[in-house]
Amino acid sequence: MPVWRALPRALRDAHQSLVDVANAADGEVVRIGLGVSNPYLVTHPDHVQQVLQERSDLYLRGDDTALWRSVRRLVGDGILSEGESWKVSRKTLAPLFRPARINPLVDTMAEAIDGATGRLDEAAASGAVVDIGDELSRLVCAAIMRVFFADRLSVDEALRIMAAQDSIVTAMAPRLLAPAMPWWVPMPGDKQFLRGVQTVDDILLPVLRRALDDSGAGEDVLSTLARARRDGHPLTERQMRDDLVSMVAVTTETSYAALTWLWPVLATHDHVARRLYAEIDDVVGDGPVRADHLPQLTYTQMVLSELLRLFPAGWIVPRRAAGPDTLGGVRIGKGATVILSPLATHRLEAFWGTDATTFDPERFAPERVQGRHRYAYYPFGLGIHRCLGEHLFQMEAQLIVATLLSKYRFTLTEPTVPGIRVAASLRPQRRVELTLARRETAVAR
Repeated sequence: MPVWRALPRALRDAHQSLVDVANAADGEVVRIGLGVSNPYLVTHPDHVQQVLQERSDLYLRGDDTALWRSVRRLVGDGILSEGESWKVSRKTLAPLFRPARINPLVDTMAEAIDGATGRLDEAAASGAVVDIGDELSRLVCAAIMRVFFADRLSVDEALRIMAAQDSIVTAMAPRLLAPAMPWWVPMPGDKQFLRGVQTVDDILLPVLRRALDDSGAGEDVLSTLARARRDGHPLTERQMRDDLVSMVAVTTETSYAALTWLWPVLATHDHVARRLYAEIDDVVGDGPVRADHLPQLTYTQMVLSELLRLFPAGWIVPRRAAGPDTLGGVRIGKGATVILSPLATHRLEAFWGTDATTFDPERFAPERVQGRHRYAYYPFGLGIHRCLGEHLFQMEAQLIVATLLSKYRFTLTEPTVPGIRVAASLRPQRRVELTLARRETAVAR
Protein backbone atom coordinates (compact mmCIF):
# COMPACT_ATOMS: atom_id res chain seq x y z
CA MET A 1 0.00 0.00 0.00
CA PRO A 2 1.24 3.57 -0.59
CA VAL A 3 2.91 5.50 2.20
CA TRP A 4 1.66 9.02 2.90
CA ARG A 5 4.80 11.17 3.20
CA ALA A 6 3.91 13.04 6.36
CA LEU A 7 7.32 13.91 7.83
CA PRO A 8 7.75 17.45 6.41
CA ARG A 9 4.23 18.48 7.44
CA ALA A 10 4.50 16.64 10.76
CA LEU A 11 7.57 18.65 11.69
CA ARG A 12 5.65 21.87 11.01
CA ASP A 13 2.28 20.85 12.45
CA ALA A 14 2.12 17.28 13.79
CA HIS A 15 -1.48 17.53 14.95
CA GLN A 16 -3.02 18.97 11.81
CA SER A 17 -1.06 16.59 9.60
CA LEU A 18 -2.73 13.61 11.32
CA VAL A 19 -6.17 15.18 10.88
CA ASP A 20 -5.48 15.95 7.20
CA VAL A 21 -4.23 12.43 6.42
CA ALA A 22 -7.20 10.87 8.25
CA ASN A 23 -9.73 12.94 6.30
CA ALA A 24 -7.95 12.49 2.98
CA ALA A 25 -8.04 8.71 3.51
CA ASP A 26 -11.67 8.95 4.67
CA GLY A 27 -10.78 7.07 7.84
CA GLU A 28 -9.18 4.11 6.07
CA VAL A 29 -6.02 2.52 7.49
CA VAL A 30 -2.96 4.12 5.89
CA ARG A 31 0.79 4.11 6.41
CA ILE A 32 2.39 7.45 7.17
CA GLY A 33 6.01 8.22 6.36
CA LEU A 34 7.95 9.58 9.32
CA GLY A 35 11.47 9.20 7.97
CA VAL A 36 12.80 5.81 9.09
CA SER A 37 9.44 4.90 10.63
CA ASN A 38 6.25 4.10 8.68
CA PRO A 39 3.48 3.40 11.23
CA TYR A 40 -0.13 2.66 10.37
CA LEU A 41 -2.63 5.41 11.18
CA VAL A 42 -5.95 4.06 12.49
CA THR A 43 -8.81 6.55 12.79
CA HIS A 44 -12.07 4.93 11.62
CA PRO A 45 -14.27 4.14 14.66
CA ASP A 46 -14.70 0.51 13.50
CA HIS A 47 -10.95 0.02 13.46
CA VAL A 48 -10.46 1.90 16.74
CA GLN A 49 -12.93 -0.51 18.34
CA GLN A 50 -11.03 -3.51 17.00
CA VAL A 51 -7.61 -2.30 18.15
CA LEU A 52 -8.51 -1.00 21.60
CA GLN A 53 -11.34 -3.33 22.55
CA GLU A 54 -11.94 -6.44 20.49
CA ARG A 55 -8.27 -7.28 19.82
CA SER A 56 -6.58 -5.51 22.73
CA ASP A 57 -4.57 -8.68 23.48
CA LEU A 58 -3.01 -8.38 20.03
CA TYR A 59 -2.32 -4.64 20.01
CA LEU A 60 -0.17 -3.91 23.04
CA ARG A 61 1.24 -0.71 24.45
CA GLY A 62 4.75 -2.12 24.23
CA ASP A 63 7.96 -0.55 25.48
CA ASP A 64 9.40 0.22 22.06
CA THR A 65 7.08 2.90 20.72
CA ALA A 66 8.26 6.49 21.15
CA LEU A 67 5.48 7.51 23.53
CA TRP A 68 5.51 4.43 25.75
CA ARG A 69 9.32 4.29 25.96
CA SER A 70 9.17 7.75 27.51
CA VAL A 71 6.08 7.11 29.62
CA ARG A 72 7.56 3.95 31.11
CA ARG A 73 10.68 5.85 32.16
CA LEU A 74 8.34 8.04 34.23
CA VAL A 75 5.68 5.60 35.49
CA GLY A 76 7.48 2.25 35.35
CA ASP A 77 5.35 -0.88 35.81
CA GLY A 78 1.82 -0.69 37.10
CA ILE A 79 -1.52 0.59 35.88
CA LEU A 80 0.04 1.95 32.66
CA SER A 81 1.86 -1.27 31.84
CA GLU A 82 0.70 -4.63 30.43
CA GLY A 83 0.39 -8.20 31.65
CA GLU A 84 0.36 -9.42 35.24
CA SER A 85 1.68 -6.17 36.70
CA TRP A 86 -1.20 -4.27 35.09
CA LYS A 87 -3.76 -6.81 36.31
CA VAL A 88 -2.61 -6.45 39.93
CA SER A 89 -2.74 -2.65 39.74
CA ARG A 90 -6.11 -2.61 38.02
CA LYS A 91 -7.64 -4.92 40.62
CA THR A 92 -6.35 -2.70 43.43
CA LEU A 93 -7.11 0.72 41.94
CA ALA A 94 -10.36 0.25 40.01
CA PRO A 95 -12.65 0.20 43.10
CA LEU A 96 -11.19 3.53 44.26
CA PHE A 97 -12.45 5.40 41.19
CA ARG A 98 -15.97 4.05 40.90
CA PRO A 99 -18.84 6.55 41.25
CA ALA A 100 -19.89 5.01 44.57
CA ARG A 101 -16.47 5.94 45.97
CA ILE A 102 -16.03 9.33 44.28
CA ASN A 103 -19.54 10.80 44.68
CA PRO A 104 -19.42 11.11 48.50
CA LEU A 105 -16.25 13.19 48.10
CA VAL A 106 -17.77 15.75 45.72
CA ASP A 107 -18.87 18.27 48.35
CA THR A 108 -15.44 18.08 49.97
CA MET A 109 -13.85 18.73 46.58
CA ALA A 110 -16.25 21.64 45.97
CA GLU A 111 -15.29 23.25 49.28
CA ALA A 112 -11.61 22.84 48.50
CA ILE A 113 -12.01 24.44 45.06
CA ASP A 114 -14.04 27.32 46.49
CA GLY A 115 -11.44 27.89 49.19
CA ALA A 116 -8.62 27.92 46.64
CA THR A 117 -10.07 30.86 44.68
CA GLY A 118 -8.77 33.46 47.15
CA ARG A 119 -5.85 34.33 44.87
CA LEU A 120 -8.30 34.97 42.05
CA ASP A 121 -10.35 37.30 44.26
CA GLU A 122 -7.18 39.32 44.83
CA ALA A 123 -6.39 39.35 41.12
CA ALA A 124 -9.92 40.49 40.30
CA ALA A 125 -9.70 43.30 42.82
CA SER A 126 -6.35 44.54 41.52
CA GLY A 127 -6.94 43.94 37.82
CA ALA A 128 -3.82 41.77 37.63
CA VAL A 129 -3.28 39.53 34.62
CA VAL A 130 -3.73 35.85 35.50
CA ASP A 131 -2.14 32.81 33.86
CA ILE A 132 -5.22 30.61 33.98
CA GLY A 133 -3.13 27.47 33.44
CA ASP A 134 -1.23 28.13 36.68
CA GLU A 135 -4.44 28.84 38.56
CA LEU A 136 -6.13 25.71 37.21
CA SER A 137 -3.14 23.72 38.47
CA ARG A 138 -3.80 25.06 41.97
CA LEU A 139 -7.54 24.30 41.78
CA VAL A 140 -6.93 20.79 40.45
CA CYS A 141 -4.47 20.12 43.29
CA ALA A 142 -6.92 21.44 45.86
CA ALA A 143 -9.68 19.26 44.44
CA ILE A 144 -8.08 15.86 44.10
CA MET A 145 -4.90 15.60 46.15
CA ARG A 146 -6.94 14.74 49.22
CA VAL A 147 -8.46 11.86 47.25
CA PHE A 148 -4.97 10.51 46.66
CA PHE A 149 -3.00 11.49 49.74
CA ALA A 150 -5.41 12.75 52.45
CA ASP A 151 -3.32 15.38 54.29
CA ARG A 152 0.09 13.82 53.57
CA LEU A 153 0.91 16.10 50.63
CA SER A 154 0.69 19.90 50.67
CA VAL A 155 -0.76 21.93 47.80
CA ASP A 156 2.69 23.46 47.19
CA GLU A 157 4.25 20.00 46.91
CA ALA A 158 1.46 18.94 44.57
CA LEU A 159 2.08 22.03 42.42
CA ARG A 160 5.76 21.11 42.19
CA ILE A 161 4.71 17.69 40.90
CA MET A 162 2.45 19.28 38.28
CA ALA A 163 5.24 21.65 37.22
CA ALA A 164 7.55 18.64 36.84
CA GLN A 165 4.90 16.86 34.76
CA ASP A 166 4.59 19.91 32.52
CA SER A 167 8.35 19.83 32.00
CA ILE A 168 8.25 16.09 31.28
CA VAL A 169 5.48 16.13 28.65
CA THR A 170 7.17 19.03 26.85
CA ALA A 171 10.57 17.33 26.96
CA MET A 172 9.08 14.26 25.24
CA ALA A 173 8.29 16.22 22.04
CA PRO A 174 11.58 15.53 20.16
CA ARG A 175 11.19 11.78 20.68
CA LEU A 176 7.57 11.85 19.50
CA LEU A 177 8.75 13.48 16.27
CA ALA A 178 11.61 10.96 15.89
CA PRO A 179 9.91 7.74 17.02
CA ALA A 180 12.61 5.38 15.78
CA MET A 181 15.38 6.99 17.81
CA PRO A 182 16.59 4.66 20.62
CA TRP A 183 16.93 6.00 24.15
CA TRP A 184 20.68 5.50 24.22
CA VAL A 185 21.01 8.22 21.56
CA PRO A 186 20.94 11.61 23.36
CA MET A 187 18.26 14.02 22.17
CA PRO A 188 17.13 17.53 23.12
CA GLY A 189 14.84 17.35 26.12
CA ASP A 190 16.34 14.20 27.68
CA LYS A 191 18.03 15.99 30.59
CA GLN A 192 14.90 18.05 31.24
CA PHE A 193 12.84 14.84 31.19
CA LEU A 194 15.08 13.06 33.70
CA ARG A 195 15.17 16.09 36.02
CA GLY A 196 11.37 16.11 36.02
CA VAL A 197 11.17 12.41 36.89
CA GLN A 198 13.69 12.92 39.71
CA THR A 199 11.62 15.81 41.11
CA VAL A 200 8.49 13.65 41.17
CA ASP A 201 10.35 10.87 43.00
CA ASP A 202 11.96 13.25 45.48
CA ILE A 203 8.50 14.44 46.55
CA LEU A 204 6.47 11.22 46.36
CA LEU A 205 8.80 8.54 47.68
CA PRO A 206 9.13 9.98 51.22
CA VAL A 207 5.32 10.33 51.37
CA LEU A 208 4.92 6.74 50.23
CA ARG A 209 7.35 5.43 52.84
CA ARG A 210 5.61 7.34 55.63
CA ALA A 211 2.31 5.76 54.58
CA LEU A 212 3.88 2.31 54.78
CA ASP A 213 5.14 3.09 58.28
CA ASP A 214 1.82 4.32 59.68
CA SER A 215 -1.43 2.43 60.14
CA GLY A 216 -2.76 2.95 56.60
CA ALA A 217 -6.19 3.54 58.09
CA GLY A 218 -7.33 6.27 55.68
CA GLU A 219 -9.60 5.93 52.67
CA ASP A 220 -7.33 7.80 50.27
CA VAL A 221 -5.58 6.03 47.37
CA LEU A 222 -2.20 5.90 49.10
CA SER A 223 -3.61 4.32 52.28
CA THR A 224 -5.44 1.72 50.19
CA LEU A 225 -2.24 0.80 48.36
CA ALA A 226 -0.39 0.54 51.66
CA ARG A 227 -3.07 -1.78 53.11
CA ALA A 228 -3.03 -3.90 49.97
CA ARG A 229 0.69 -4.48 50.41
CA ARG A 230 0.29 -5.34 54.11
CA ASP A 231 -2.56 -7.74 53.37
CA GLY A 232 -0.31 -9.90 51.25
CA HIS A 233 -1.33 -8.42 47.89
CA PRO A 234 1.71 -8.69 45.58
CA LEU A 235 2.48 -4.96 45.51
CA THR A 236 6.10 -3.95 45.86
CA GLU A 237 7.12 -0.48 46.99
CA ARG A 238 8.19 0.21 43.43
CA GLN A 239 4.83 -0.79 42.03
CA MET A 240 3.06 1.38 44.58
CA ARG A 241 5.24 4.27 43.48
CA ASP A 242 4.51 3.55 39.80
CA ASP A 243 0.75 3.37 40.40
CA LEU A 244 0.72 6.62 42.35
CA VAL A 245 2.77 8.47 39.74
CA SER A 246 0.57 7.07 36.96
CA MET A 247 -2.73 8.03 38.55
CA VAL A 248 -1.59 11.47 39.70
CA ALA A 249 -0.15 12.20 36.25
CA VAL A 250 -3.24 11.02 34.37
CA THR A 251 -5.87 12.69 36.54
CA THR A 252 -4.13 16.05 36.95
CA GLU A 253 -2.88 16.21 33.38
CA THR A 254 -6.29 15.62 31.79
CA SER A 255 -7.98 18.21 33.99
CA TYR A 256 -5.32 20.89 33.61
CA ALA A 257 -4.74 20.35 29.90
CA ALA A 258 -8.42 20.22 28.89
CA LEU A 259 -9.68 23.10 31.03
CA THR A 260 -6.93 25.46 29.86
CA TRP A 261 -8.54 25.40 26.40
CA LEU A 262 -11.97 26.40 27.75
CA TRP A 263 -11.27 30.12 28.20
CA PRO A 264 -10.16 30.99 24.65
CA VAL A 265 -13.01 28.83 23.34
CA LEU A 266 -15.59 30.76 25.39
CA ALA A 267 -13.99 34.07 24.44
CA THR A 268 -14.46 33.25 20.75
CA HIS A 269 -17.92 31.65 21.08
CA ASP A 270 -20.04 34.24 22.82
CA HIS A 271 -23.32 32.34 22.39
CA VAL A 272 -21.83 29.33 24.19
CA ALA A 273 -20.51 31.51 27.01
CA ARG A 274 -23.88 33.24 27.48
CA ARG A 275 -25.75 29.96 27.71
CA LEU A 276 -23.16 28.48 30.05
CA TYR A 277 -23.34 31.47 32.40
CA ALA A 278 -27.15 31.34 32.32
CA GLU A 279 -27.27 27.66 33.28
CA ILE A 280 -24.79 28.11 36.13
CA ASP A 281 -26.77 31.10 37.43
CA ASP A 282 -30.03 29.13 37.29
CA VAL A 283 -28.62 26.03 38.96
CA VAL A 284 -26.01 27.36 41.39
CA GLY A 285 -27.64 30.72 42.13
CA ASP A 286 -25.93 32.38 45.06
CA GLY A 287 -23.76 29.30 45.52
CA PRO A 288 -21.54 27.74 46.53
CA VAL A 289 -21.53 24.78 44.15
CA ARG A 290 -22.67 21.50 45.71
CA ALA A 291 -22.83 17.88 44.63
CA ASP A 292 -26.58 18.00 43.99
CA HIS A 293 -26.05 20.79 41.43
CA LEU A 294 -24.01 18.63 39.08
CA PRO A 295 -26.82 16.49 37.57
CA GLN A 296 -28.59 19.74 36.64
CA LEU A 297 -25.59 21.22 34.82
CA THR A 298 -26.46 19.48 31.56
CA TYR A 299 -25.20 22.17 29.19
CA THR A 300 -22.00 22.49 31.21
CA GLN A 301 -21.40 18.79 30.65
CA MET A 302 -22.10 19.19 26.91
CA VAL A 303 -19.50 21.99 26.76
CA LEU A 304 -16.93 19.82 28.53
CA SER A 305 -17.64 16.88 26.20
CA GLU A 306 -17.16 19.08 23.15
CA LEU A 307 -13.98 20.50 24.68
CA LEU A 308 -12.59 16.97 25.02
CA ARG A 309 -13.63 16.20 21.45
CA LEU A 310 -11.60 19.02 19.93
CA PHE A 311 -8.83 19.05 22.55
CA PRO A 312 -8.35 15.51 23.95
CA ALA A 313 -5.44 15.53 26.39
CA GLY A 314 -4.25 12.14 25.13
CA TRP A 315 -4.09 12.99 21.44
CA ILE A 316 -1.97 10.05 20.27
CA VAL A 317 -2.22 6.36 21.27
CA PRO A 318 0.50 4.07 19.83
CA ARG A 319 0.24 0.29 19.85
CA ARG A 320 2.55 -2.52 18.73
CA ALA A 321 1.11 -5.55 16.93
CA ALA A 322 2.05 -8.72 18.83
CA GLY A 323 1.15 -10.81 15.77
CA PRO A 324 -0.06 -10.49 12.18
CA ASP A 325 -3.54 -9.13 11.56
CA THR A 326 -5.79 -7.62 8.91
CA LEU A 327 -7.36 -4.30 9.78
CA GLY A 328 -9.77 -2.61 7.41
CA GLY A 329 -8.51 -4.83 4.61
CA VAL A 330 -4.89 -3.86 5.29
CA ARG A 331 -2.39 -6.50 6.38
CA ILE A 332 -0.58 -5.56 9.60
CA GLY A 333 2.67 -7.42 10.18
CA LYS A 334 3.90 -8.67 13.54
CA GLY A 335 5.84 -5.91 15.29
CA ALA A 336 4.26 -3.12 13.24
CA THR A 337 3.46 0.16 14.97
CA VAL A 338 -0.16 1.27 14.88
CA ILE A 339 -1.03 4.86 15.82
CA LEU A 340 -4.51 5.84 16.93
CA SER A 341 -5.37 9.49 17.44
CA PRO A 342 -8.51 10.65 19.26
CA LEU A 343 -7.70 14.11 17.90
CA ALA A 344 -7.96 12.83 14.31
CA THR A 345 -10.96 10.54 14.88
CA HIS A 346 -12.82 13.34 16.66
CA ARG A 347 -12.34 15.54 13.59
CA LEU A 348 -13.27 13.03 10.89
CA GLU A 349 -15.75 14.77 8.63
CA ALA A 350 -17.41 11.47 7.74
CA PHE A 351 -18.67 11.17 11.34
CA TRP A 352 -18.73 14.76 12.62
CA GLY A 353 -19.73 16.66 9.48
CA THR A 354 -18.02 19.26 7.35
CA ASP A 355 -18.00 21.55 10.41
CA ALA A 356 -16.02 19.00 12.44
CA THR A 357 -13.52 21.63 13.60
CA THR A 358 -16.27 23.99 14.83
CA PHE A 359 -16.94 24.09 18.58
CA ASP A 360 -20.58 23.06 19.00
CA PRO A 361 -21.75 21.62 22.36
CA GLU A 362 -25.07 20.65 20.75
CA ARG A 363 -23.26 17.66 19.24
CA PHE A 364 -23.69 16.11 22.69
CA ALA A 365 -27.42 16.69 22.98
CA PRO A 366 -28.97 13.25 23.71
CA GLU A 367 -30.74 12.92 20.36
CA ARG A 368 -27.52 13.57 18.41
CA VAL A 369 -25.40 11.26 20.55
CA GLN A 370 -27.78 8.36 19.89
CA GLY A 371 -27.28 8.59 16.14
CA ARG A 372 -23.47 8.65 16.23
CA HIS A 373 -21.02 5.78 15.94
CA ARG A 374 -20.28 4.62 19.47
CA TYR A 375 -16.51 4.60 18.94
CA ALA A 376 -16.20 7.96 17.15
CA TYR A 377 -15.48 9.58 20.53
CA TYR A 378 -12.95 8.22 22.99
CA PRO A 379 -11.10 10.95 24.94
CA PHE A 380 -10.54 8.53 27.85
CA GLY A 381 -9.54 5.54 25.75
CA LEU A 382 -11.48 2.32 25.26
CA GLY A 383 -11.51 -1.26 26.40
CA ILE A 384 -9.48 -2.69 29.25
CA HIS A 385 -7.18 0.35 29.37
CA ARG A 386 -9.95 2.95 29.55
CA CYS A 387 -8.91 5.64 32.01
CA LEU A 388 -9.90 4.89 35.61
CA GLY A 389 -10.07 8.59 36.42
CA GLU A 390 -12.83 9.44 33.92
CA HIS A 391 -15.60 9.88 36.51
CA LEU A 392 -13.28 11.84 38.79
CA PHE A 393 -12.52 14.22 35.91
CA GLN A 394 -16.21 14.71 35.11
CA MET A 395 -17.01 15.67 38.70
CA GLU A 396 -13.94 17.82 39.20
CA ALA A 397 -14.22 19.67 35.88
CA GLN A 398 -17.86 20.60 36.44
CA LEU A 399 -17.05 21.84 39.94
CA ILE A 400 -14.17 24.01 38.72
CA VAL A 401 -16.09 25.51 35.78
CA ALA A 402 -19.25 26.15 37.81
CA THR A 403 -17.28 27.71 40.68
CA LEU A 404 -15.24 30.03 38.46
CA LEU A 405 -18.10 31.18 36.23
CA SER A 406 -20.42 31.74 39.18
CA LYS A 407 -17.84 34.15 40.60
CA TYR A 408 -16.09 35.89 37.72
CA ARG A 409 -16.33 37.44 34.29
CA PHE A 410 -13.09 37.17 32.33
CA THR A 411 -11.34 38.96 29.47
CA LEU A 412 -8.49 37.33 27.56
CA THR A 413 -5.42 39.41 26.84
CA GLU A 414 -5.29 37.69 23.43
CA PRO A 415 -8.85 36.61 22.48
CA THR A 416 -8.00 33.86 20.00
CA VAL A 417 -7.70 30.10 20.32
CA PRO A 418 -3.97 29.23 20.51
CA GLY A 419 -2.26 26.77 18.27
CA ILE A 420 -1.26 23.37 19.62
CA ARG A 421 2.18 22.72 21.09
CA VAL A 422 3.87 19.39 20.37
CA ALA A 423 4.00 17.51 23.67
CA ALA A 424 2.82 14.22 25.10
CA SER A 425 -0.52 15.85 25.96
CA LEU A 426 -2.43 18.50 24.05
CA ARG A 427 -1.15 21.89 25.24
CA PRO A 428 -1.63 25.46 23.95
CA GLN A 429 1.37 26.98 22.18
CA ARG A 430 1.24 30.01 24.44
CA ARG A 431 0.08 30.89 27.92
CA VAL A 432 -3.62 31.64 28.28
CA GLU A 433 -3.72 34.92 30.18
CA LEU A 434 -6.76 36.88 31.27
CA THR A 435 -8.13 39.44 33.68
CA LEU A 436 -11.04 38.79 36.01
CA ALA A 437 -13.92 40.82 37.41
CA ARG A 438 -16.10 39.71 40.28
CA ARG A 439 -19.70 39.19 39.23
CA GLU A 440 -22.43 41.05 41.11
CA THR A 441 -24.03 37.82 42.33
CA ALA A 442 -20.66 36.69 43.68
CA VAL A 443 -20.11 40.00 45.46
CA ALA A 444 -23.55 39.76 47.04
CA ARG A 445 -22.82 36.22 48.10
